[in-house]
Amino acid sequence: MRKICVVITARPSYSRIRTALEALRARDDIELQIVAAASALLDRYGSVVDEIERDGFEVARKVYMVLEGEQPLTMAKTTGIGMIELATALDNLRPDFVVTIADRHETLATAVASAYMNIPLVHIQGGEITGSIDEKVRHAITKLADYHLVSTAQASERVVRMGEEPSTVIITGCPSIDIASSVLQQPALDFDPMQKYGGVGAELDLSGGYLVVLQHSVTTEHDLARTQVQETLHAVAELGMPTLWFWPNPDAGSDGTSRGIRAFREAQNPGKLHFFKNMAPTDFLRVVYHSRCLVGNSSAGIRECSFLGVPVVNIGSRQAGRDRGVNVVDVDHDRVAISKAIRGQAAKGRHPSDPLYGDGRAGPRIAAALARIEPRIEKRLDY
Repeated sequence: MRKICVVITARPSYSRIRTALEALRARDDIELQIVAAASALLDRYGSVVDEIERDGFEVARKVYMVLEGEQPLTMAKTTGIGMIELATALDNLRPDFVVTIADRHETLATAVASAYMNIPLVHIQGGEITGSIDEKVRHAITKLADYHLVSTAQASERVVRMGEEPSTVIITGCPSIDIASSVLQQPALDFDPMQKYGGVGAELDLSGGYLVVLQHSVTTEHDLARTQVQETLHAVAELGMPTLWFWPNPDAGSDGTSRGIRAFREAQNPGKLHFFKNMAPTDFLRVVYHSRCLVGNSSAGIRECSFLGVPVVNIGSRQAGRDRGVNVVDVDHDRVAISKAIRGQAAKGRHPSDPLYGDGRAGPRIAAALARIEPRIEKRLDY
């Protein structure tokens, strides 16, 4: 059987590939190998590996590679450690293809290790545009990858313009939209988030409406992370709406984001905020679907929320340039502008579903593509 190795390195990586993993597992011509690595293994980021195993997937290898510090230096060193450790894992597993997802620094480590070991590399979600270091990393992986399974027609055009052979670029849609589609089919919020996932903060009554906040540090603005999250904290607290707040990803500056949250929590003792490390992807999207607004700078606000029709206040430069729907309003890191935008968005109600990033069937398309593509490890740029 063809051996497909999928490397999952962080909370969003799993949500963006889960339906493809399910489709791969169901095939009798594929041997699925899952490598869990980096923050996907760490409790302080929600132990994503436990979620993977609860969903019935076998984890073939666990790769510990995160160097603490949440600074540009530690991101660079984590990438280096990842290349070393992932190379060992790939040497042991001997896959026919390696799949890497999106644009994190751990994803770059996967791409470099795979490319130098002459293992054909398949990149999910290339060809998109954002701010921060993610832009450089994503396009670097595109040049290392042998196949590109992209989310949109615009992304496909960009990858081809970068010199990639059109036959290697396949539009599948984004697999995270598959989960959003399942939520639209069964939207009931049939659990209490605080009872099921614990977390820290006030016990909230969500029956009258609530906000969801997910704000990460911006790697190229890492020294401003604490100041930036404080603006959001003050804006949300001033509104007085019950708010479910999710912990940031492990990027340079995330320590500043975390310190800002802790300091605000200690000094202000906010009675309307509750904080979570992680949720199962479907539970998270059900929580988002029933919220009045998603606030922050997560790609979930751009991708899944466009399909769910949830109003979004996108803050700062992290998602700059990413294709977005009419559900998104952009503001700077300014508490007055943020609170004004939240009021406006929360008053609008849901938008019509927008299939900008897919139609909910990306997982089977990705599995089918991985079953049929031919191995290749060489390419040339035709001028």
